[in-house]
Amino acid sequence: MPTPVSWWRYLLVTAILVLFAGAFYIAAFGLPSAQVDAQDFVDLQQGSNPHEGFRRAHAKGFCIAGDFVSSGALAQYSNAPMFAATTTPLLGRISIAGNNPLAPDLKAPVRSLALSIATSSTEVWRTAMNTPPVMAVRNPQDFYQQLQALGNGTIQQFFAEHPESAAFRAWAADYQQTSSFATEVYNSINAFYLINDVGTQQAVRWQAVPRAAADHEIPAEFAGSDDALQNEFAARLAADPVIFDLVFTLAEPGDDEADPTVLWPDARQQIVAGQLVIRDMTPQADGACNAINFDPMVLPTGMAATADKILRARSAAYAESYRRRAREQ
Repeated sequence: MPTPVSWWRYLLVTAILVLFAGAFYIAAFGLPSAQVDAQDFVDLQQGSNPHEGFRRAHAKGFCIAGDFVSSGALAQYSNAPMFAATTTPLLGRISIAGNNPLAPDLKAPVRSLALSIATSSTEVWRTAMNTPPVMAVRNPQDFYQQLQALGNGTIQQFFAEHPESAAFRAWAADYQQTSSFATEVYNSINAFYLINDVGTQQAVRWQAVPRAAADHEIPAEFAGSDDALQNEFAARLAADPVIFDLVFTLAEPGDDEADPTVLWPDARQQIVAGQLVIRDMTPQADGACNAINFDPMVLPTGMAATADKILRARSAAYAESYRRRAREQ
């Protein structure tokens, strides 16, 4: 059984993920008992005092820029141009969960890394990765019910009735945040297909795995600031580029690529597709990432979405949040 501290930690993480995924469901399908669209849910998400001009989820963050240095190791699985043995510029964003752009960095239960890697105006890959490796439930309707359970205090009963949440609960109970955005592991969570020149599909998930060693004690010179993690990252980047290995895990027969609640076994084949080399960071108000909608359904030739119901419900909520920001800015 988790300790009380662990229990509250995974409740906080669950709340963020459920709000995030609940938006996707309502935006795409509406509620069972009433017609609720993306506007209604984003209204709920932003609350009575919205932070105009900011994203309604993951409002606090900063822009990054650098390169994806591909190893070419995925070329046999995908004809996406960025997976050839080449170097492609990347734009991205590092953020914390929540709708408050002034929130303390160290209080957020989830950290995120979003990327846009493009070889042309039509060949674009966008990915939004998070620290949790799995979801607690596998379909949008259950996400909505989980949100209700959090609101009415029945979350323990909900988890008892949803054994598929076991992997998520185990991760949340054991997870320890590191002292830097540069030392977290970021996960695609959902699976996608790689498609090669002859049309063969390979289901995959991926992780951004840091080259730097993890430390769980933030240096004292940063710890007292609400921008502790941003300041630490800036100091780190001033010395050297921040590098992640982009590691793809290949599914095998029997792995359900449409189920985001199940961790694939450690024995699955992994391929290092290359390195994410981050060289620059910019405040989001002035950075190129501010105009990017990091919709993970934006995929290049050589990649495709799986039938994951959570994944397929996301675009409407992203679009509504983006439209509001654009009008306000």
